[in-house]
Amino acid sequence: MAAISLRKGNTRLPPEVNRVLYVRNLPFNISSEEMYDIFGKYGAIRQIRIGTNKDTRGTAFVVYEDIYDAKTAVDHLSGFNVANRYLIVLYYQQAKMSKKVDQKKKEDELARMQEKYGLSSSKDK
Repeated sequence: MAAISLRKGNTRLPPEVNRVLYVRNLPFNISSEEMYDIFGKYGAIRQIRIGTNKDTRGTAFVVYEDIYDAKTAVDHLSGFNVANRYLIVLYYQQAKMSKKVDQKKKEDELARMQEKYGLSSSKDK
């Protein structure tokens, strides 16, 4: 992103700062309304996506209209307590997310091949 060239006054943002936040450690039963109440205090929100399946529960993506609002939310909400859970609020980074997906695909493929050819993994020994 071209976030480094964006300025508000004399504030220069680091390159990892963007409008999309990745939130972890959410209560599993949090509602969209609660998310808007918590994150909406820091600026206009374009979209909130809450994870609903077993692999994504407790996570969400929050997209702000303005990059500076997203930065303010990260600064204020990292470590914020919601239902006795401390939020982990990070800037979404596509490269890191796709690496995790690629690693999982490789592990699944390896397990399929080991099963197909009757090989045991080093974990089984």
